[in-house]
Amino acid sequence: MSRISIVLPVLNEGAHVAPCLRALQPLRGQNCELILVDGGSRDRTVTLAEPLADQVIVSPRGRAVQMNVGARRAGGDILWFLHADSLPPPDAVSLMSAALEQSERGWGRFDVRLSGRQPLLRVVESLMNLRSRLTGIATGDQGIFVRRALFERIGGYPPIALMEDIALSRLLKRHSRPVCLRQRLTTSSRRWERDGIVRTILLMWRLRLAYFFGADPEWLARIYYHS
Repeated sequence: MSRISIVLPVLNEGAHVAPCLRALQPLRGQNCELILVDGGSRDRTVTLAEPLADQVIVSPRGRAVQMNVGARRAGGDILWFLHADSLPPPDAVSLMSAALEQSERGWGRFDVRLSGRQPLLRVVESLMNLRSRLTGIATGDQGIFVRRALFERIGGYPPIALMEDIALSRLLKRHSRPVCLRQRLTTSSRRWERDGIVRTILLMWRLRLAYFFGADPEWLARIYYHS
């Protein structure tokens, strides 16, 4: 089985990082290494993470930059990029390994499930998964995994402030469409619930449309993080 490096970019995740890393501990016994890349947290994120990860790295801030730093320090044949508020299915390692070997594709992602119970979230997650399956574009919430050799060949994540997952997907699609696993990775719906589901949908549509038409990712990031 291929060795998998799990790369988690974090920033001020002191309230969530320990539960996340504890949930991932069983994977460390399944030929996985766990690499956390901190973007300069001002809380206890690094202190809490150090006993629970194989490597804890401090890098310049920015999700794309942090994931590239983690990838360079990784020793695995497969790179798996997770968010700190995501929980993968227990058989994720075997699912990824089998999917890449059997399909002979270079990358893939999981379906996503939002953690909240509101019925509208079921609609949102279903549309996210369908859109991804039709377009071949994956989001970071879907746990993108990719063969290390392919990731290095395309130059890694484009170092942009937002939409780095879409930019990476576009580069990877030049080599193959993704393996779209139907098993679900659960990700936190805290932003949706905090800011309002409909409002968040409209915001994301606005940002994606602007990015499609060439808007500066730095400007989009300012809107996203200060909305």
